[in-house]
Amino acid sequence: MSVAIDYAAVLAPNLPGPAGRFGGFPRYNFVGGHNAPESIQVDGFIAAVQRVLAREGSTLATYGLESGPQGYRPLREFLAEKLKRDAGIVCAADDLLITSGSLQGLDLVNEILLQPGDTVIAELFSYGGAISRMRKKGAKVVGVPLDEHGLRMDALAETLAKLRTKGIAPKYIYTIPTVQNPTGSILPEDRRREMLRLSAEYGVPIFEDECYSDLVWSGERPPALYALDRAEGGNRVIHIGSFSKSIAPALRIGYILADWPILSRLLAVKTDGGSGALEQMVLAEFCRDSFQGHVTELNGLLQTKLDALLDALSEQFGTEAEFSRPPGGIFLWVKLPERVDTLALYKAAAAEGVAINPGPEWSVEAAPAASSLRLCFANPDVATIREGVAKLAEICHREFGVPARGANVDR
Repeated sequence: MSVAIDYAAVLAPNLPGPAGRFGGFPRYNFVGGHNAPESIQVDGFIAAVQRVLAREGSTLATYGLESGPQGYRPLREFLAEKLKRDAGIVCAADDLLITSGSLQGLDLVNEILLQPGDTVIAELFSYGGAISRMRKKGAKVVGVPLDEHGLRMDALAETLAKLRTKGIAPKYIYTIPTVQNPTGSILPEDRRREMLRLSAEYGVPIFEDECYSDLVWSGERPPALYALDRAEGGNRVIHIGSFSKSIAPALRIGYILADWPILSRLLAVKTDGGSGALEQMVLAEFCRDSFQGHVTELNGLLQTKLDALLDALSEQFGTEAEFSRPPGGIFLWVKLPERVDTLALYKAAAAEGVAINPGPEWSVEAAPAASSLRLCFANPDVATIREGVAKLAEICHREFGVPARGANVDR
């Protein structure tokens, strides 16, 4: 005799809706943070696995690989060297905490800082995963406008002043200053210094997310906010980053950089037994000799794919698609005419095998991004990018009359 349990009666309240079963990726996949499959250094990983396991495999018998709860020490030592070289950050391995991707970093920082009713400041267009996590903690997110150079400091100053008149002290300013998601902008150094000044004036910490900072086409970027802050003797910045975009998203390795008073609190709530040990070992072994060459090669590949996307959008949408060529990253932020509802376009496109990210999912306020969309160009090959944009234009023309010439097929 079988007895069925009605789990609906015992589920916790206020859960998100059930997930659907994975049925494979769509033919034209422009969503998520997937990277280029041809960039994965398979042979390099195989060699790294063999070397590190032959040398240190027995440490898998302990939690933390005999490096402690902050993560595999050789990886943290590599990170300290990399951050100094690339971002101007002077830190030690003991200032870093390895996490299971940057998403765990977001969760841990929110766990120790946010309570229901708190206020957080973010860029108006920002990472959807960060916005949703802030709101899940019960925080109110206030969006500050951007321009082609990133977060506007005049608007940030105005927002902080208005909140102060209401007696509101924001818990932090969340920013993606180097290759912003979704716009791709890079915040200039003068704006970074002004943000630090405002942080000091209003007593608001800065939460700096640098997940995309390795993907700068020129290889040149301003110093991290964390670096500029420390040069002034400050402690205003908590910094997170990731290997997901520079190496491989499936490895799920990120990190947090902060003073010990903050790290000690983060460690107290990171009760997972440690982030993926084998991934940390392989990354450290691979990155020691191959990181810089790999990233240079990856950035060249991504630029080729971006060029294909820009050409396809110009050919298929003409001037009805507004965008600027980003200086790095894997995303393009596209503005379509106001009559295009990208939430509706997303549904119509998905039904025909074209996956896009509608703008409202990447905005603190839905309305300003209602006719915008984010396209990830890293994963498809060049031919698929061109075909996918043509298909998207066909669907958009059918649903909204955009582009007016039917994706230029009438020529």
